[in-house]
Amino acid sequence: MQDRDSLHQFLFEQFPVRGHIVHLDATWAALLEHRTYPAEIRDTLGEAVAASVLLASTVKFDGLLTLQLQGQGPMHLLLAQCTNTLNVRALARYREDPKTRDLSVLSGEGRLTVTVETDNLSQRYQGIVPLTGERLADCLQGYFEHSEQLPTRLWLYADEHGASGMLLQRLPAGNVDTSSRLSEIDDAWKRVQLLADTLKPAELRTLSDREILHRLFNEDDVRLFDSAPVSFRCKCSHERVESVLQSLGEAEVRSILTERPDVEVQCDFCNRTFNFDAVDVERIFKPGAGEGTGTRH
Repeated sequence: MQDRDSLHQFLFEQFPVRGHIVHLDATWAALLEHRTYPAEIRDTLGEAVAASVLLASTVKFDGLLTLQLQGQGPMHLLLAQCTNTLNVRALARYREDPKTRDLSVLSGEGRLTVTVETDNLSQRYQGIVPLTGERLADCLQGYFEHSEQLPTRLWLYADEHGASGMLLQRLPAGNVDTSSRLSEIDDAWKRVQLLADTLKPAELRTLSDREILHRLFNEDDVRLFDSAPVSFRCKCSHERVESVLQSLGEAEVRSILTERPDVEVQCDFCNRTFNFDAVDVERIFKPGAGEGTGTRH
């Protein structure tokens, strides 16, 4: 299907509301290729990946958006990242096989944050998402309601086959100076949310974007823009891993070499393995070797 692994934006012509729809099939399969998660964690992670794409699509930035959940529950870490070019990566860590999809139980009443940072680290914004509902979409709705951002709703669904999501966002009304027009916009915003609430999870997963828009908003004048591709891409590299080793310190790294012939580092996102022998370690910690390098991985 043409709109798989892509993001579509649409706009209501008669009132200031926009939307985005994302479907991840091959991208989701690539994320899961080297990892096996319990269904509850897998599906929650899929919803987080879809949400990260939708959130990134509403922000103008050159860098990375990160959706991160940390807590003391069965799933103690969830991380989904999306760049401004719609490259994604994600992972989850868990201590035990959970029996629920309730996000607050999964995380142990953890902390959910949304972070946007530029590639050169010159700007960074972080917002805390209250765990106000059982599912990620509920929590993110509360986040938008309690922030100064535009009113926003999300619908998310993921399973072993793919991850999908839809976002609706109310835009500023512009130079509207009549109470009747503002009332009309308020009513329209409420109505499109009610219509979107009728969309079944299976429909969000399997229908094309045009079918979804026709199914929900066939009485409205909706413009669908060209799609943008979404793909899995990990940012790991030898240079980034070397920066991580430098941050550990020479003594710590050399102590590993006393127990084994090389230092092995495995990327948490793509399972790629990097090996550094004694010659590599000598080069990494040579005076001046770390100048101008970062520590992001």
